[in-house]
This record gives sequence, structure tokens and C-alpha cells, in this order.
Amino acid sequence: MQAHPLVFDTAIAKDKPENIRHPHNDCPFCEPAALTDILAQDDDRIWLMNKFPTLQATWQTIVIETHDHLGDIASYTAAQNRRIFAFALQHWQETIASGRFESVLLYKNFGPHSGGSLRHPHMQIVGLTDVDGYANVTAENLTGYPIISTGDLSVTASDQPIMGFVEFNVSVPWEAHDLLADAVQKVVQYTLNDYFNGRCDSYNLFFYPVKDRVVCKIEPLFNVSPYYIGYRLSQVDTPERMREIAAAVRRRFER
Repeated sequence: MQAHPLVFDTAIAKDKPENIRHPHNDCPFCEPAALTDILAQDDDRIWLMNKFPTLQATWQTIVIETHDHLGDIASYTAAQNRRIFAFALQHWQETIASGRFESVLLYKNFGPHSGGSLRHPHMQIVGLTDVDGYANVTAENLTGYPIISTGDLSVTASDQPIMGFVEFNVSVPWEAHDLLADAVQKVVQYTLNDYFNGRCDSYNLFFYPVKDRVVCKIEPLFNVSPYYIGYRLSQVDTPERMREIAAAVRRRFER
């Protein structure tokens, strides 16, 4: 288990903007001309330093996906979604290759249960100075019930999830970022439109470098289970229910 938790600086956090619970609040990402500390830009995709680095001993950056405040993976065109994934993955790989950090995380929050504070679609690339962010993740957490396995693409539903109940894993070779973007988009669309009859309004994406492949875990989110909060005990649905979910996601790929 991780011996040293990340240290959260509340003095910085108290000034962070928020417009998920209060959607009429201003959005800093909607004013690109006012943004500072930009690291890279491609059309309306912008990689920049996080103005509110709340975690100590980290290097926190933001990937703004689009100028559209209400955009999301579920509603992007396939071409736009591919460009966003290519942009984020490129700069994640660059940060990993720099050798400056013990580990580098790429993740995304979406929705009121995701832990995010801004609605505007974005991902985060975070370098951890002295912590291995992947230390508690096992190979078994990133596989499970087969949904799709065609050539370079593998899509599974976790039978040993990190938190549970349902977690989807999309695995492709590093260079197949278009394939990754397309598959994640289909799973996110299932998560928001079909899972629990459309009652799921939040998800996380987590990206993992696994040798010559990259794995993206899609985590549908409701309230966090007390078993996980209090005991770090993950839960999973019955095998019968997992097979039903796998079949429903598979139909998304067959359309």
C-alpha cells in the first residue's frame, strides 16, 4: 500500500473556481486570451500549467479539450475526439520521457460525482515528484470480462476493479491513439446514456502506461461506496450482471 499520501494544500484550494455545483460562476477556460503559462496549443486544444496546484511535491497541468464549455467525449465528433486524445497522449508521453518525475498521471473528471470543480471539458497531466502513482494498481485491475478483442484493441469490464462496481478497460498499442479515442468514446456514451438507464451523470478516465500499450480505465461514478472509503474493499456485480453489461457495451461497437 502507498506509505505516503499526497499532501493537499487548502490555502491554495480555497481560491479555486467552481462551476459544477454553481453553473453560473465564471469559467476561466472560456477566456483563452486571458490564459497564462501555456505549454502547447493546437487549435482550441491547450496544455497549460494549473493555476491552482493544490498538491504538494507535484507538477500539475491542465489539458483544455475544446472551446465549447458544454462539450464532452460523449458528444464530440469522432474526428474531434481523436484530435483531443492525440494531443493529450502526446504531452503525457513527453512528460513521462522527460524523466523529471517518479510517475506521471493522466486522468479526466466529468460530472458532479467525479471530484472535479470545473464543467469545461479538460484532462489533467500531473507529475508526482517522489510517489509511484501506479504502485497500488495490479495487472488484474486492468483486465476482466471480455467485451471486444479485435487485433490491437481489447475492451474489458473489470472482475477485479480498483473501486467498483463497474470499471471498463480499453487497451491499445501506444501508437493506436485513434483506436483508443474511438473505443473510449463508445464506452463513455454507454456510461452516460445506457448504464442504469441513463441515470449515471459522472465518470473518470484514468490512463496507465503498460509496457508497449496504454490502458484507459473508464469509471462510471455515483456516490462512493462506504466499503471502499472505510476499508478499501472494492465491490463488483454478479457474473451474470457483468455478462449483461459486457453484452450491452459490445452492441455499441456493433452499430
